[in-house]
Amino acid sequence: MAKTGQSAMYRGSVHDFPDFDPNQDAEALYTAMKGFGSDKESILELITSRSNKQRQEISQSYKSLYGKDLIADLKYELTGKFERLIVNLMRPLAYCDAKEIKDAISGIGTDEKCLIEILASRTNEQMHQLVAAYKDAYERDLESDIMGDTSGHFQKMLVVLLQGTRENDDVVSEDLVQQDVQDLYEAGELKWGTDEAQFIYILGNRSKQHLRLVFDEYLKTTGKPIEASIRGELSGDFEKLMLAVVKCIRSTPEYFADRLFKAMKGLGTRDNTLIRIMVSRSELDMLDIREIFRTKYEKSLYNMIKNDTSGEYKKALLKLCGGDDDAAGQFFPEAAQVAYQMWELSAVARVELRGTVCAANDFNPDADAKALRKAMKGIGTDEATIIDIITHRSNAQRQQIQQTFKSHFGRDLMADLKSEISGDLARLILGLMMPPAHYDAKQLKKAMEGAGTDEKTLIEILATRTNAEIRAINEAYKEDYHKSLEDALSSDTSGHFRRILISLATGNREEGGENRDQAREDAQVAAEILEIADTPSGDKTSLETRFMTVLCTRSYPHLRRVFQEFIKMTNYDIEHVIKKEMSGDVKDAFVAIVQSVKNKPLFFADKLYKSMKGAGTDEKTLTRVMISRSEIDLLNIRREFIEKYDKSLHQAIEDDTSGDFLKALLALCGGED
Repeated sequence: MAKTGQSAMYRGSVHDFPDFDPNQDAEALYTAMKGFGSDKESILELITSRSNKQRQEISQSYKSLYGKDLIADLKYELTGKFERLIVNLMRPLAYCDAKEIKDAISGIGTDEKCLIEILASRTNEQMHQLVAAYKDAYERDLESDIMGDTSGHFQKMLVVLLQGTRENDDVVSEDLVQQDVQDLYEAGELKWGTDEAQFIYILGNRSKQHLRLVFDEYLKTTGKPIEASIRGELSGDFEKLMLAVVKCIRSTPEYFADRLFKAMKGLGTRDNTLIRIMVSRSELDMLDIREIFRTKYEKSLYNMIKNDTSGEYKKALLKLCGGDDDAAGQFFPEAAQVAYQMWELSAVARVELRGTVCAANDFNPDADAKALRKAMKGIGTDEATIIDIITHRSNAQRQQIQQTFKSHFGRDLMADLKSEISGDLARLILGLMMPPAHYDAKQLKKAMEGAGTDEKTLIEILATRTNAEIRAINEAYKEDYHKSLEDALSSDTSGHFRRILISLATGNREEGGENRDQAREDAQVAAEILEIADTPSGDKTSLETRFMTVLCTRSYPHLRRVFQEFIKMTNYDIEHVIKKEMSGDVKDAFVAIVQSVKNKPLFFADKLYKSMKGAGTDEKTLTRVMISRSEIDLLNIRREFIEKYDKSLHQAIEDDTSGDFLKALLALCGGED
């Protein structure tokens, strides 16, 4: 399959209008603006139905017929966001970009995000047209203006991009790919400090096809995606620019899908960004952007615009969008395959999982035990000392502290902590003091206690733990509650959901690699049970059992291959089909398994984000994830969090919690990204 955006097929949402008559259109616009008030509906309908080339002809006809400037008249008649959108549509793309950049660097302050978006995403030809348009419109040199308004490595990379001299996508040599990988690695990870010039030269000049190969090889060689190295080595606007360049090289439509989502998510809409992208991509790759948007965010771009905007502004944006991908019977199969490509390489490569909490150097359990006793003795409690010690020791070290505390003082450290601290902080600190298997066992027990069952917690733990972790949980559960975990699950759940949980709770997932022949059979089972296969084989009960067996017992590498075979077989992504065809706890359990297989750190990043978004905080989920992942992959989770939500986990915690609970969480978080 060709990479998105590289196909010769037209992928815009706005086309040349058939039987086009520029004089007739000019007359229609003049009539719509004549007299008291203006016919905004007619204006938006006409302008959004014509290609940019046709709009330029309408402008010329309007001037010839009425001796007036069409853009000036539109500015006079329209207002606000609707005016900005319509006027931008009337400008040639290069002049539209030139105006956006002029606005970004005019006045006090600079809109760096606008500069990054335009200069990181445009082709050589578009860049040359932009420079010429800027000169024509403002009689100024764009490079000089950007240099006057920016500085440092950020400025240097912008100037390199502005030249529009990126190499063409010709055949590249393996030797040069390997050399660039080595140069980038030595310029960043292997160097004390960073050689930014190497990053600028390679990312600013090499062809897109060459750089995709470099990124793939970099991941295989270093075990890190290039994005992780950029985040670790660069900072500020320069870091953001380089990440945008990498994303555009990987997939320009995906970059814009992300920008559109971030422009509309949360409170308020970034209308300038929304307008700029909808105008600039409407005749280039809007269909590709829509496909990726639908796949990544599980909603159509059309519906998000519809829910986030209003009036004629909304109507015009929806026209540019060109269609609703949530409409009955519509699904973009290419998007599923693009989605698979997004995570397949990172899933199979040697990506190093890293926690944020590790064993303390020069560890002295005796000194720690004495410091904790002192912090809790007498009137008042020294919470700062408790937080500092417990969040900066590994779990194994905390167990040693407990034993030493008992030996020295004849007291139970957990009992003392319980009596001295309370609320969310107590839940966090006491959770950190428990061995991981016993902590998970307790969370499972709590999820099944009392009236009602917390199915989400059962799913989160059982769907994401390794075989070794599951077996340890079983032993801890039996030891702590004198009952097997399987018996507890059997008595508290029912039906298919119970069967799934018990299957996961056995800890017997295969641990080998993939088997392609078996993967094709497993994909066929999935297609049949999800009712999208052409020829079902076998009764449904048997298929359900086989499908559960596939998801609950196959190894992660094998399941990744199953998901890919499923896409090849059906043109659908299995996660989205499960969400569409299933319901309730069974659906949630299967989705959690699929997401964990695809990208476990991203699964937990989503859990953390959802625990803090909106009104109120789900402190229990926030605490559970931070504790359970702090020594495993919380650093990876942090990277996924900022990549998806354009906000660091550190910042999200800071915005959503307070007091000593906040301090302890930030210590576990381990840093600001």
